[in-house]
Amino acid sequence: MTDLLYFEDLQPGQEFDLGSLTVTREEIIGFAEEFDPQPFHLEDAAGEASLLGGLAASGWHTGSLVMRLLAANLLNRTSGRGSPGISKLQWKQPVFPGDTLTARAEILETKNLRTKPDLGIAIFRITATKQNGTRVIHWENPILFAKREIA
Repeated sequence: MTDLLYFEDLQPGQEFDLGSLTVTREEIIGFAEEFDPQPFHLEDAAGEASLLGGLAASGWHTGSLVMRLLAANLLNRTSGRGSPGISKLQWKQPVFPGDTLTARAEILETKNLRTKPDLGIAIFRITATKQNGTRVIHWENPILFAKREIA
């Protein structure tokens, strides 16, 4: 018997707490130096002069951090087989050094796949909020899951 969640275990409306993490200044700058070297992600003064209002994490960094929570606290204990993409992605508010992000996943819809009877697809909404409850990111994407039994 396995503890993995399979497609059959997933239902619309189901929600999963993905945990929390705190973002550091060093992480923000390190990610930006390697992947998104825009001044407002690298320097305090440039961040303060921008619409962001201070040194802020790249949206891609925020997404990567939330993906870490999604993988560690949900996907790695499922029969997940990857995703064909993201259908909607929104960065709602900047993430600053010291912000604590808390993430959740909700299943919006599940579907059987006619062309691959051993797989099903679940449409997820992933959200993350700051410590004050402000939503900073959300995305929707389909994720493929193996079935326990093929119909």
